[in-house]
Amino acid sequence: MATELRIGTLGAAKITPMALTRPARNVEDVVVTAVAARHRQRAESFAKMQGIARVYDDYATLLADRDLNAIYNPLPNSLHAEWTLRALDAGKHVLCEKPFASNAKEADRVHQASEQSGLVVMEAFHYRYHPLIQRVRALVASGELGSLQRVETWMCFPLPFKNDIRYQLDLAGGATMDAGCYAIHMARTITGEEPEVLSARPKLVSHEIDGAMDADLRFPSGAEGTIHCSMWSRRIAKIAAAVILEGGEIRALNPVVPQLFHGLKWRKNGGRWTREKFGKKPTYEYQLEAFRDAVLSGKPFPTTTRDAVKNMRVIDAVYRAAGMSPRG
Repeated sequence: MATELRIGTLGAAKITPMALTRPARNVEDVVVTAVAARHRQRAESFAKMQGIARVYDDYATLLADRDLNAIYNPLPNSLHAEWTLRALDAGKHVLCEKPFASNAKEADRVHQASEQSGLVVMEAFHYRYHPLIQRVRALVASGELGSLQRVETWMCFPLPFKNDIRYQLDLAGGATMDAGCYAIHMARTITGEEPEVLSARPKLVSHEIDGAMDADLRFPSGAEGTIHCSMWSRRIAKIAAAVILEGGEIRALNPVVPQLFHGLKWRKNGGRWTREKFGKKPTYEYQLEAFRDAVLSGKPFPTTTRDAVKNMRVIDAVYRAAGMSPRG
């Protein structure tokens, strides 16, 4: 087995320094050694700024690099499945940005290919590896606050630039894809259940592109839920989760990037709030450590391809409940 995780990144996306190159400097046995972009000048400039040794003119050439054993895929949503499949064909492990694919059918294709290859494919829900969300899950699962009644999640931020790729239908854009995938994943993570989508209410910014979405859920245990997401709406910014249980409640502020700021408080009915704080180690470092351990040591991890298919099924169902078409 390999003793070092050697990663090549597809493209020079804005997320890559935060999600990969900076964390790699603090995670042992991980090195980012190559980058490819559609425009070589951009790749060379990115490589110089990030300290990456090799630059390739195209993605296929990077995949053929035998020195690499893993790929980071931060391409537009519509290209996630295609280039993850190509990376698997090239014998590379993959850390793929969310949302995992354009739709559940694509996600399932990647899942099947991953199972057959024996390679690691991880969806990059970095927040899932942080102690904050693990503590929320533990509080719910412990039964200390009684049975789960309701969960509500928010992933809302302003993205006023309408020429951004996240507003392009042919690139599988939309608020439910980019922000909603988090809100849905948080609800699934907290409950540990797969929801039915009861209704959905979109705010359209153009044909078939949602700038915001609210959706109501019902879980097999009988618990109810609502997810809120937006890239452009009157709700400017809110990233949070609220959990109502029979004997208490939990509230988490900014569980997605808690290294910037966060809050976690919980209480039993009629009791005082207990507040907890966590360190400033980035979610992306926790995620990269988990990816390394999965590749080098075979350690299990939560954001698997199977989990990715389940999340994409809910995303598709939200679009259908809103009277819209799933992406792709």
